[in-house]
Amino acid sequence: MSKKSSGFGKFALGAIVGASLGVLFAPKKGSETRKDLKCLIDDMLAKLNDIDMDEVRESFEVKLYQLKEDIDDLDKEKVMKVAQKKAKQVQDAANELVSYAIEKGTPILEKSATAIREKAIQTTKEVLKKLETEEK
Repeated sequence: MSKKSSGFGKFALGAIVGASLGVLFAPKKGSETRKDLKCLIDDMLAKLNDIDMDEVRESFEVKLYQLKEDIDDLDKEKVMKVAQKKAKQVQDAANELVSYAIEKGTPILEKSATAIREKAIQTTKEVLKKLETEEK
């Protein structure tokens, strides 16, 4: 690939990234923002058909489809499921810590472990509540 076509690829990629960031940080609902970004990507995919350089077109297509897939993964329902799973893991680990302290018969560690468990539960509930509120 010549330096000219390589420079065009960098320019076009920069334009896509810039447009994507502009759309992501626009003051719209997340679903609207993702929809707008997908439309921009679809438009760019359509414009790629006009470019004669096969290598540039293929490279852009791969990058755009990957970007589109990554945007789909930003779906709040998926994020919420991951957060719920992680919250459960945190709570389970905190419960194990308390159980271990009780098993070893150390009141000082049990008291600290219980405080940690309560704080972990409170924190995970706050995070999940914030995600649920943002989802609406």
